Amino acid sequence: MADDTLTADAAFRLASEGTAILWRGDFQNARQLLQALARRIDKPKKEKKTKPGAATVSLLDAFNLHRQAQSQRARTLAMLVLEFDGKHHIALRRAPDVSQACSEAYGPGDAAQGAYVTSLRELLGLIGAHEWRKKGVEVAALGGERIHPHYGVFAPVRGEYLALVADTPLPPALAAGSLAFDIGTGTGVLAAILARRGVQQVLATDQDPRALVCARENLVRLGLAGRIELQQVDLFPPGRAPLVVCNPPWVPARPSSPIEHAVYDPDSRMLRGFLQGLAAHLAPGGEGWLILSDLAEHLGLRPRSELMAWIDAAGLKVLSRVDTRPQHPKAGDAADALHAARAAEVTSLWRLAASAAS
Repeated sequence: MADDTLTADAAFRLASEGTAILWRGDFQNARQLLQALARRIDKPKKEKKTKPGAATVSLLDAFNLHRQAQSQRARTLAMLVLEFDGKHHIALRRAPDVSQACSEAYGPGDAAQGAYVTSLRELLGLIGAHEWRKKGVEVAALGGERIHPHYGVFAPVRGEYLALVADTPLPPALAAGSLAFDIGTGTGVLAAILARRGVQQVLATDQDPRALVCARENLVRLGLAGRIELQQVDLFPPGRAPLVVCNPPWVPARPSSPIEHAVYDPDSRMLRGFLQGLAAHLAPGGEGWLILSDLAEHLGLRPRSELMAWIDAAGLKVLSRVDTRPQHPKAGDAADALHAARAAEVTSLWRLAASAAS
């Protein structure tokens, strides 16, 4: 246990050794202490002089080192913890009312469940998620209307891939049966874009109950709930559709937090599952739209040849590909450890169809 008398150096030493610090002091001082810990972790290390002839670090090695450093940083900062009562209240001086933010992430408060502890770092993340949920994210592809992400559901902050779905010509087969599947709907943003483009019925799936609650609220807010059906299934709903859309996680690596499940896909499980099942769920003349970044290729995590082999083995063919460049700030940040990969990144909408053999 610690209070305002604990110095940042002492706290850093304890946290680095894996000792949790249960804070009993002023809440705002705890925030300042967390910032001090972060500064010590992020302090630039002296670069070692590269010996002549020494091998340069590959992008794959840089990615693995980056992930390792992120994980260690998260573990260290998580050592500063706060106590909550069963109703999500913090009994500290100058502590804000965080009951609503905690209820959105953990469920309604209940005095009978007793006290619990959570790291201050996670609490600040909950507060940030609550603000995202309250304010929403403006989506240009929806005419500037907002999507409100919930805690643990990926926010559609990268508009370039949304524009691909909004602008790519719809397959002619949709005229015969205006039905589309949205696989892994998340916030429901792609289903909403398809509905706004005139698709009469969209079946949107997700295996995460939290995402389905989020999508339902967004679709009701947008006035689209009557045209979009949500189903809790892993990947495909029953039946076939003239258009099947999927935006799987782009990087084949293990996630370390709930929100990272939208970014990291261990062993490309979702990507491979989508490709393997697509032909069986396409109506005659139908198209599958795969939205995928090639960041994994630049990092050395998944070569293009492997992706093409999966497409071929699934009985699919590529009709065309529509590309766009990233617009997020890290793409232009030369100080970023993965800058070379991010600067070369291309996000694509792959138009896929069942091959004649399938």
